Amino acid sequence: MRSIFAGLLLLPLAACSWVDLTPQGETVTVVSAAPTHCKRLGNTVAITRSELASIDRNRKKVETELQTLARNAGARMGGDTVVAESEVNAQGEQTYGVYRCGAIAS
Repeated sequence: MRSIFAGLLLLPLAACSWVDLTPQGETVTVVSAAPTHCKRLGNTVAITRSELASIDRNRKKVETELQTLARNAGARMGGDTVVAESEVNAQGEQTYGVYRCGAIAS
């Protein structure tokens, strides 16, 4: 009974988001396909919790957090564009390619 009660208390938290977009991350765009006329800077792996106390979190919230983390990481790498290169796995991880599309340096 106690575990059911604890689970009910944690259920609203499963939908919460704890990831903030940085001002630098705001300048990074998420695209659905690898850009063609951009410089690839590398990749980043975004990781967030896919469950909380054995309760699966809302998939859309998890995907949004992963995109936010990828945008923040892309900005730190000097990029302005990120694209998902994998699906979200069961551990809440997703790989993103990081690109610089504006003001490409040779």
